[in-house]
This record gives sequence, structure tokens and C-alpha cells, in this order.
Amino acid sequence: MEATQVLFNDKLFRELVVQRSRAYVTQSQKQQGSAAALFPTKAPPVVAEYSVKKTYGHLLGKVEIAFSKEKPLFALAPYHPLDYPHGPADEKGNFEIGRQRGLVRLIRVQFLKRFESSITAFEQSCQNLLLKFIAFLEVNSQTNREKERLEKWRTRNRELLSHVHERRQALADEADSEETEETLGDEYLDNFEALDRKTYRVDEIFDDTYDDLETLVDFLEELKKFTPDHDDKLKALIKRLKNDSVLKNRKVLIFSEFMATARYLKQELLKAGVSGVDEVDSATKRDRTQVLQQFAPYYNESSSADLTSRNLTETRILIATDVLSEGLNLQDATCLINYDLHWNPVRLMQRIGRVDRRLSAALEKKLLADHPEEQPYRGKVTFWNFLPPEELDDLLKLYSRVAHKTLRISKVFGIEGKKLLKPDDAYEDLRDFLSNYEGSTTPAEKMQLELERLLSDDPALEARLDALPGRVFSGKAHQQQGAQAVFFCYNLPAEDAATHEWTDAAGRTAWYLYDLGTSKILDQPEEIHAHIKCAPDTPRRVEMTADVLRTVRLKIEIHIKNTYLKQMQAPVGKNPTLRCWMELA
Repeated sequence: MEATQVLFNDKLFRELVVQRSRAYVTQSQKQQGSAAALFPTKAPPVVAEYSVKKTYGHLLGKVEIAFSKEKPLFALAPYHPLDYPHGPADEKGNFEIGRQRGLVRLIRVQFLKRFESSITAFEQSCQNLLLKFIAFLEVNSQTNREKERLEKWRTRNRELLSHVHERRQALADEADSEETEETLGDEYLDNFEALDRKTYRVDEIFDDTYDDLETLVDFLEELKKFTPDHDDKLKALIKRLKNDSVLKNRKVLIFSEFMATARYLKQELLKAGVSGVDEVDSATKRDRTQVLQQFAPYYNESSSADLTSRNLTETRILIATDVLSEGLNLQDATCLINYDLHWNPVRLMQRIGRVDRRLSAALEKKLLADHPEEQPYRGKVTFWNFLPPEELDDLLKLYSRVAHKTLRISKVFGIEGKKLLKPDDAYEDLRDFLSNYEGSTTPAEKMQLELERLLSDDPALEARLDALPGRVFSGKAHQQQGAQAVFFCYNLPAEDAATHEWTDAAGRTAWYLYDLGTSKILDQPEEIHAHIKCAPDTPRRVEMTADVLRTVRLKIEIHIKNTYLKQMQAPVGKNPTLRCWMELA
């Protein structure tokens, strides 16, 4: 069974999630006589190529060697001490070992993702892990020999530690830059507790930790040689923003998964003379509403003129982490760049959804009145994915090694099972993706559309339905010759959150269909709909005896009591209310 069908059949999912696909919204507005919903068209993605080898040089080889070890990249012993026991682990210990090993895999995966993201993100990860290892050794070095070993390591790497301090100061917010060389890494001391030496082989943990420190020192010494001039990915971005006919004068939203990368990009774009750049991440202390208004004023209750009157500069390029990837209206822009390799297809779709959203005819008119030069671009979304085509397969192999699973992603979209590098490599796959993204109407949405059509065709219908008495009964022929069933529509009571009283108004409507031949009860409206659907001229057909109908009704009410009412812990005496029913014979 497909995953989507599993979700539709899940009762909890159905209670929590209300889906309104783009296809439903468009069709619903047409039926109601409103102007057609405005959704932009999405151009095939553009692959922005760059070279990992040009960027990292010799460091790439060092990283590949580190990944080829028995314990890929780093041993990370402080994070899984249960793999260093003095004796066999008990059953509880085995569970905890699995949890610790999962954490280690996650750390390795994060390192690889940050390596692909930017030099700065990778450098920051190396620095942080180095300081965490030092903090672990500080907390656990108890004997004179252990303390001397740590002090010798510090002395030998004093110059590097000084460089780490300088780099951390350069990347930190000014308000957070109180760290000194003497307090370097002290914030991580509370992350660790002294290990019980009767339980763990601490000497082996120390040895593996010092080996990891040497690997980190090797990486950081190589990173000291790097400047932004070596960054082929950054240079490719700057070149596109300055020279691309679509990007060079228009609003652009740039996404990165990592704060270090986002801040690095802002700093380097400004140095390169790119104007109108802003950046927002989870640690941004400015008013986020203002940040959004400066980038997308028209779709955030402002305008270019309003910004000017408030002495605010309008943003042309907004760099953001995924803190902006959900639920925001940024349709002033139609260009989006994914600067990171998107391992998760859902995250990619959320990012694109910031600009590929429903458009407002009124706001579009206002925007174009102020900016007529935007006319050729409105209603068209274009996005770029930064990918290293030549080395991508190597990166995926590294991911497979650290994650212990095969990662099959589209090189363009991030869809499992698809292997796309350029949109014209596999047109059918591209079309499938776009179709899935746009969404097709679900059975529930089709029912809603049918109701809207009926009410639109007959404006008096709703009033007539409201005037019908309770427990209204009718009948029609069953779809299948010889089959018999009874349909019921009940109002199920619930507790009012404000008054704590159980009422029908606080509850919900539920459908049931009882099959007399199989005694099976259907309770999904999408399954029942086809059985009870009829037209105004459908012949009324009533053949069942009152005793049969009464017996079936009693079975349904017992079913409701044993399922819904018990699960909801309804008070004694609170019963479902029958609204209407129909026999099918």
C-alpha cells in the first residue's frame, strides 16, 4: 500500500491534518465563480556547478583518508563510552549502546553535510569538536600522568589554539565575544561528567580521543591556508549574482542549512560589492517581521514607499537558514538558491514554497504599479541548486559509509529513487515531481468540491437541508445487485473546552455504513460516499422491515459506544445523536 493511502486511513492523521491541495483550491474557486487562484509556474531547476576539489584542495584527500578508517572520520569515544566496558553490557546497556552509536553516526553525518556546505561551516565544526574533546579530557584527567599528557598536547598546539580563538571571535556576534584564550572552550565543561574507571576502559577512550584530536589538528592546520579566494562555490555564487540576466537585478532568496555558512555568505557578498544583502538565522536578534518586510514588503503588509518613509533599506538578497523555510510569504521574490546539498526532499519543497505560493491579484497589481520592470518575471519561479557534479557520487558514498545506509537522492530534486543531474536528463521524472508537488485532489477534497457545486447550482438547497427534521430517513437501490446496507449519519458529542460540558456542538459528524451481508462497518466518508451518492431524480426505495432497521441501528450505536465514547471517556448518559439514515437494498 502506498504511504499516502496509509496516512489517509490513519484516524489520528485524519483528525489532525486538513489537506487543501493546490488543485483543490483552484477548482473550488472556479466553482464558486471567483477569479481563478493565482499560482506561479515553476521553471525547471538550474544546476549551479562548482568543484569541491578546487575549494578544498589537499584537505579533500585528508577527509577521504579519515573516512576510510575502521571508525570513519572520528572515533568520538567520549560520546559512546559504553563501547569501552570492563565487562559485558546488560540488556539495558545494549539499548543505551545503540542510542550512543546512533548519536555518533549523526555527528559524522553532520560533519559531512557541513563539509559540503562551506569551508566556514566545516571549520567551525572542527573547532567546536576540538574544544569539546579538550573539555572531556579536562574533566576526566585525574592522574598526574593524564594531566601532564593534556598539558603537553596544549603546549604543542598552542599556536593553533590561539588561531582557533581568533577565528571564533571573528565569527561570533560582538555581544557574545567575551571568550579569552584562557577560557577557550570552557562552555563545554558542563557537557561531560567524570567516567567511572571501574565501569569503562578510560585509558582506551583517552587514546582514541587523542587520535581524534590529531585528525582535527591536521584538518585545522590545512584550513588555516584557506581564504575565500580558494572557495570555488562562493565564487560561482558571486558570479551568478553579478552576471546572470535573471539574478543580477532582482530579489533572490538564498537558503543554507547552517548559520556559519549563511553569515559567511553575507560577509563575502558585501566584500564583493553585492548590494542590498541581509541575513537571518535562529540567533538573529532583530525583529524578524521587519527583516521579512524589508525583503518582501508587498506580501508582508508594506511596500517600497512605506519602507522609505520609515527610513528602512529594502533588501534585494536575503540569506537565510531553514528558520525561514516554513509558513512565510516571500512572493515578492521569484528567485531562490539552494546553496547546500539538500539531503531531505521535504526540506527542499518547504524552501521552494516560500516563493512558489499563491499570489494575490491585488498585491500583484500594487507591486507592478510600483515596479513595472518586474512584469516579465511575475508569476514565474526559478530556482538554482548548487551541486558538485563531478564529486557528488563520492560525497554520497561517504554519506553511505557514515550513515550505514544507501542514500539515493535526485541530484536535482532530492527525491529517493530518482537520479537526475539536469532537468532534461529525465523529463518524465521531472513531470512526476511537478505533479506530486502541485498535488491532486484527495477523495475528501472531491467530496467538498461536490458539496460546493451542489450549493452553487441550487442556492436554496442549504436552507432546505437546515429545515429537515432530525432522524430523517430514506432509501435507494444498492450499487450491487442483492446486497443490503444501512447508512447512518451521527453527531458525536464532545467536551466543550471552555465550559467543560459535553455537547453536540463541541463534537463532530460521523458516517457509518453497515453491510447486512458481511456485518462489516465502514466509517470512512470516502469509502461510503459512492454508496449513498444520488441525484434529485434518484428513485426512493424502502424495503427493509422496521425490526431489521432497528437492529442495525442498535449495532451501530453499540459500536460507537465501544469505540468513540469509551476512547473519549464520555460521561454516562451521553449518547450520539442520529441526524439521518438511509437503507440501501
